[in-house]
Amino acid sequence: MPPGTRHIFTQQPELPPSVLKFIVRRLILLVPILFGLSLFMVVFLHLLPGDPCGAILGEHSTAENLARCQHGLGLDKPLYQQYFEYMSGVFHGDFGVSATNKVSVATSFLTRFPATIELAVSAMIIAIGVGIPLGVAAAKRQYSLFDNFATVASLIGISIPIFFLGLLLQYVFGVWLHWLPTAGRYDLGAYSYDGAGTNFLLWESLVIDHDPAKFADVVRHLILPALALGTIPLAVVARITRSAVIEVLSEDYVRTARAKGLTSRRVDSRHVLRNAMLPIVTVIGLQTGLLLGGAVLTEQIFSWGGVGNWLFQAAVDKDFVVIQSGALILATIFVVVNLLVDISYAYLNPRIRYS
Repeated sequence: MPPGTRHIFTQQPELPPSVLKFIVRRLILLVPILFGLSLFMVVFLHLLPGDPCGAILGEHSTAENLARCQHGLGLDKPLYQQYFEYMSGVFHGDFGVSATNKVSVATSFLTRFPATIELAVSAMIIAIGVGIPLGVAAAKRQYSLFDNFATVASLIGISIPIFFLGLLLQYVFGVWLHWLPTAGRYDLGAYSYDGAGTNFLLWESLVIDHDPAKFADVVRHLILPALALGTIPLAVVARITRSAVIEVLSEDYVRTARAKGLTSRRVDSRHVLRNAMLPIVTVIGLQTGLLLGGAVLTEQIFSWGGVGNWLFQAAVDKDFVVIQSGALILATIFVVVNLLVDISYAYLNPRIRYS
């Protein structure tokens, strides 16, 4: 290589062995967690009164029809046998079939999960985009009028019930001002999304259909539920950011950096915010995992066809298989999201070691 020539292509760094061991250990711990959750769900659901046959038969619910339905669904078998048969199917990738509509649980979940992803990600974008700057600004103006206002606003955001906030947003922006739609994911009378079938409507409208009007309609339907769902994470992120930044601002290295004449923006970006990110990333990961589990109240209020709405209907219908499998899948997603958050610690702070 000629003198003075710089290496353009470099080999990507591999994960340290300690990180790999940490990942493997966490994945192994996932097995007993999911086993315990599945056992709890099976026992708990069967202790509740009623079964799917009552919802299926409705007014035709006679003793003979109930017995025939329970036999067809295997509900007349001993509980331990039902559990082992269900877990045997899970280990083979079969999460069962809904008792009410005879559709595979995996198919139903994959159909509805994109809607939940769009809603959860949008809510977290609002929470992060507003919460972190708000927390930083409040920390740098500690005990000021702005700090007090931000603290009170965050307390209100955490305390206000989602169902009340959702209905309030619907009334103000939908009924009173007529600015935004109050239900659904798009205008059923104007658009159709039967082509790609991904159920990621933002992606389909903008990238696949190349239709800005469709995209704008999807965004308008997304704003209110995302605001309602993102309020609590926003308040939590803002409070954690404020506390973390206040703690870092009192460190000696921050005062030293300012004494050296570094600009306030450089001190904030390189020393303050980066060292305060660990608790912020932790709470963001926890909130994201919870939101991906499906926001039942938000999806019900705004008629959002996601996982939360699906599980709510399954609970109403006493559809045991859907509830059990849905809980297992969402628990797995929650653990994986938090595992990714834990792995990110080493990149945010190289002093952290996984041992």
